[in-house]
Amino acid sequence: MHIAEGVLSAPVLITGAVVAAGAVAYGLKKLDPRQVMMAAILGAAFFVASLIHIPVGPSSVHLLLNGLLGVLLGWSAVPVIFVGLLLQAILYGFGGLTVLGVNTATMGLGAVLSWYIFGGLLSVLKPLGAKKAAAVSGFVSGACGVAIAAVLTALALAFTDEGFKASAVMLLAAHLPVMLIEGIVTAVAVSFIARVRPALLPETTRLKLAGMIPPAE
Repeated sequence: MHIAEGVLSAPVLITGAVVAAGAVAYGLKKLDPRQVMMAAILGAAFFVASLIHIPVGPSSVHLLLNGLLGVLLGWSAVPVIFVGLLLQAILYGFGGLTVLGVNTATMGLGAVLSWYIFGGLLSVLKPLGAKKAAAVSGFVSGACGVAIAAVLTALALAFTDEGFKASAVMLLAAHLPVMLIEGIVTAVAVSFIARVRPALLPETTRLKLAGMIPPAE
């Protein structure tokens, strides 16, 4: 999902930088001090997962875990993603500094929207019970995180040059198996955390899951 240097037009780069700066600032403001350790661990997982990628035109395909970061951190996933992308650009030359804003915006907004999707699905799937609702919501959110990031990346390419439209379509198709894998990973991770350490989940998520547990007789 990394867009390489020298691909995007100046207006797209500027728009991405502005959106990313605002999202990072808001994410830092929303970061709960109790979630700093979780953010560090998830940031390391994001960094490692994104290192293994397959070139697809001007971009690449790899695991993102942005849906998982979004579900567990909410808006605070954006600064975590920013740091991971910055380190990858500096240490390994993946992506680049000029496209850092766009890459942060595409993956970060995918994470944030996954968080909202997860919360909405938890409310809709309440009749299934906490365990099943968390698993199904986690799967959909994890898959949507990749899908949204892929769509935003494709749009950034398409708005840059008409010639990138074919690459944008190919990018979306190439991420279909990644969506499935990340959906499963997110479902398993969220279900496990909800069962053994619910305190690690965002407060809104904890409250919704607690409301699904029937009172003891």
